[in-house]
Amino acid sequence: MRGIMSSKPSSSAARRTFLALSCIAPVFSVAPAHAQQSDGQRVLGGVTVSDSAIDEQPGRKLESPKRTRPVLDTPQTITVLSSEVIEQQNLLTLRDVLSTVPGITFGAGEAGTGPGDNITFRGYSAANDITIDGVRDSAQVTRTDPFNLEQIEVTNGANSVVSGAGSTGGNINIVSKRPKADDAYVATAGVGTDNYYRATVDLNKRVNDLVAFRLNGMWHRNDVPGRDVEDYKRWGVAPSVTIGIDSPTSLTLQYFHQEDDNVPQYGVPYYSGTVPGVHRSDYFGYRNVDKQRINIDQMTAIFDHAFSDTVSIRNLARWQDSRQLTVVNPPQGTYCLTTGVTPTGGSCGTVPAGYYQPSGPRGTTRDIRNQLLFDQFDIKAVFNTGAIEHTIDLGGSATWEKYDLNNGNSLRNADGTSVTLPLINIDNPNDVVTGPTGFTYGSNLYTGPVNFIRTGHTLGEQTNVAAYLFDTMKLGKLELSAGARIERNVGTTRADTIAASTTSTVTQGQVTPGTETRSADTLFSYRVGLNYKPVEAVSLYAAYGNSRTPSKNSVNGSCTTAGENGATTSTCNVNPESAQNYEIGAKAELFDGGLLLTAAAFRNERDKYAVISGDPAVPNQQLDGKSRVDGIALGASGKITPDWSITTNYTYLKSKLLQSVSDYCLANPGAVTGTRTCTNTPTNPNPGAGQYLTQTPKHSASLFTTYRLPFGLTLGYGFTYQGKFLLSAAVPATATAAAVKAISSDDYLIHQGFLSYDFSPNLSAQLNVKNIGNKLYYQRIRNNGWATPGDARSAVLTLTAKM
Repeated sequence: MRGIMSSKPSSSAARRTFLALSCIAPVFSVAPAHAQQSDGQRVLGGVTVSDSAIDEQPGRKLESPKRTRPVLDTPQTITVLSSEVIEQQNLLTLRDVLSTVPGITFGAGEAGTGPGDNITFRGYSAANDITIDGVRDSAQVTRTDPFNLEQIEVTNGANSVVSGAGSTGGNINIVSKRPKADDAYVATAGVGTDNYYRATVDLNKRVNDLVAFRLNGMWHRNDVPGRDVEDYKRWGVAPSVTIGIDSPTSLTLQYFHQEDDNVPQYGVPYYSGTVPGVHRSDYFGYRNVDKQRINIDQMTAIFDHAFSDTVSIRNLARWQDSRQLTVVNPPQGTYCLTTGVTPTGGSCGTVPAGYYQPSGPRGTTRDIRNQLLFDQFDIKAVFNTGAIEHTIDLGGSATWEKYDLNNGNSLRNADGTSVTLPLINIDNPNDVVTGPTGFTYGSNLYTGPVNFIRTGHTLGEQTNVAAYLFDTMKLGKLELSAGARIERNVGTTRADTIAASTTSTVTQGQVTPGTETRSADTLFSYRVGLNYKPVEAVSLYAAYGNSRTPSKNSVNGSCTTAGENGATTSTCNVNPESAQNYEIGAKAELFDGGLLLTAAAFRNERDKYAVISGDPAVPNQQLDGKSRVDGIALGASGKITPDWSITTNYTYLKSKLLQSVSDYCLANPGAVTGTRTCTNTPTNPNPGAGQYLTQTPKHSASLFTTYRLPFGLTLGYGFTYQGKFLLSAAVPATATAAAVKAISSDDYLIHQGFLSYDFSPNLSAQLNVKNIGNKLYYQRIRNNGWATPGDARSAVLTLTAKM
């Protein structure tokens, strides 16, 4: 088995090209520009705002140079969570952070894909819409620690113009820490329930007038609260240096390394609800086999040069290598209840009552490597044309990505044949509980053979070249913001199959090469917004934008051609999907800018997404699918008084499936020709139309507030509410299938408490208690599969020392 630390030669030609591009871009720039500062620009501790501020104070600007207006004055809703708010709530993974953002849910995905951040954002998948410092991060990893995180920026609504292909529901941008101008030394040590131990350092040193150095480090481990087996273990280090700090010309060099050794979470069996007899803490995988090992290396170089107060350039170059090895045993198979039937009322077959027969993707093993080379160059300028002030950003980017997957199964005999898995007691999976004679019994401690048998090898490669222009035009109390992006996205994939065992026709390990598929698209995206400012502290706006999603949106993705491996539908030659975002909103600053209020009404409309053609003459999928999400977003963030801070958000989503079949099937319901079938019927020509979208709660809200008392004590409280949402729609699988019942999740409300005390200006203690009521709730639900219980009640005490 290829180890996670193994390495294959990358494309040397591509690497040389990108390194050369990053070096020469600043030299050959002749007309660059820099955004003008505006009074009152700020970023609060954790806010829901309309787009991003441009504020040169360290730590108080959003990452993207494409943002051309301050927070108050840009017509788009963004939720910003700073490192301060994340640390106050002791949020330790990207999922933890995003769970406090209303409108975001997490899917369980398929067992074969392994653990990862499977995010649904306002009704639409955002798994491929995560960026780090504006650079797309396609790695299928679980992003586990905020130790090198400055802030997280969540853009709402179609956003391809800023973040590139995709971004139907929005985009999530993780901003890394960089050196600051002033010395600061911070160390933390934490201990808590569930074997929680954590230590971090954040050391920033101004070496001399030109050079500043910063070192962030982390060591962490904890058991998952309320679970018997799953845990997190990791460490990371992130040094960075800026040459030319506080100077017109600067170069920042950053390195990031993190290693994880986790037990992946697949939770408990879930079939339209939990299985009777299953407890919150039960583990139905194999605790001595399951693993998730992650290794990430990243190097970044950022060159900035200001020609004047109004003209500047920036170049960002990045190399990244992400690797993840997973061995998983999701709780799939046959569960026979004590009543003698399965959870869905079916026959247990030969499985005795009260036992579970593991099957399905048990032992699934995936060894993944993602490589990235990226370069982005921006010219910024402020100038006037008559009475109109322009703030522009003109730029371009180039991306090369490679995906290498070796997959197979680790629960195999040495000759590649399958292993017979023993029965497991549903009520007590930790121990061997014997039942009727004639069966083999086991537990979640695996005692059989472990041999990794490779059955597949997938190679993917993707390039993206883009150019864009943003301009905000200001005339009196009116501001018109416009942006456009054109990009060329080309991806290839080849999936080889490998014989698991020797037969009469093949030998074990024999490779059958797959057919290389190719997807190439030219994408044009845009956004325009009009902002009216009746007074300086108020903005009223309306905006419209689109997104474009190619058939191969990620280097990890793939597409098929009709006839390939028996496929009857082609997905490679489908035109890009499209979505639209409409938004109107208002923002106001109160208390001398201390508190920001936001309100927006929006529509996210996916007006062209791919569905099966059904037409025997047209093998390609057709862009006839349609869905819509209408919503309202409200927020308040900042300081009501110098001692009272608040971050609260509410989102209302009204989702609807508009068309689920092709126009051909809509006109020919139930048509059957050869292997192509329209799954609708004359009595149900548009299955699912009018139903809610899955993973889209109607109501969701969050709150976190703190109040500082006069004697150094700060008290805080927070809650997260997630409304129920649809898990599976009432859509028959075929035209002749019986009607199915729509299944929804349960809603939940969880509370958290916060307390801190300053012993001195340099020493403080912080106590976090999460899920105070020990509420049992479920996240990442895969109906007719499994669901992950939310963390049980936990408490963590952290000491912080500053110099």
